[in-house]
Amino acid sequence: MNTNVNDTNFLTGGIAQIRNILQCYTAVKRTLERNPLLPGISAFYGPSGFGKSTAANYVATKTNAFYVQVKSTYTKKAFLQALLREMSIPYPATLSEMMELASSELAKSGRPLIIDEFDHLVQGNKVEIVRDLYEASQGTFLIIGEEMLARKLEKWERFHGRILNWVPALPADLDDVRQLCSIYAPKLEIDDSVLEKLLSQVKGSTRRVSTNLEMLNEKALEDGVKHINLNVLKELLTDGFVTGESPKPRSF
Repeated sequence: MNTNVNDTNFLTGGIAQIRNILQCYTAVKRTLERNPLLPGISAFYGPSGFGKSTAANYVATKTNAFYVQVKSTYTKKAFLQALLREMSIPYPATLSEMMELASSELAKSGRPLIIDEFDHLVQGNKVEIVRDLYEASQGTFLIIGEEMLARKLEKWERFHGRILNWVPALPADLDDVRQLCSIYAPKLEIDDSVLEKLLSQVKGSTRRVSTNLEMLNEKALEDGVKHINLNVLKELLTDGFVTGESPKPRSF
């Protein structure tokens, strides 16, 4: 592991230390420390909005991992080019040469590879290129995708069988919300009853927790309010929290 701090001290810095950061870190750490005879790919999965990409970016920095976020338009060539750019390696003309360079760097450096938005590779039938990279390098890989990632990967039995750990992203809990308050509403005193209501209505989505806290902070600043309880909340947010539900059709 490219860090000389323990797990509890490791998770510090200018970012809310939500529990999915620890989940993601644990996934990488377990894979790095695996028995050499065991497979070296782990998966971090969960619904959109649970903070997986934020956690992955943070953990990539802390563990010195290569990080690639797959785009929906990526071809095999585009994926390998993105990986080589992350490695600061000029890419050659052919796919086979790109594969050789990338796998060689993974094997030589020992650095983990984090592949975010892995569902795009699944949908484009490009899973085997990642298996080829893994087989050639025997490195440490973390793939990140949506809740149904495991089910989708069953189609590729040879890849699915090389997953060491399936690590679920967790819904935000009350402690996570308090942590996010320190970033998005640092000057407000917000009752736990308000935070619990927010958590319930957004169904554990870290993204929507953050969006609503930012909105609540702006409204409170406009009205000169510093302490938020349930009664104050009703006055500030007359339409309630943003939950992700589509607006109801209007009538004229």
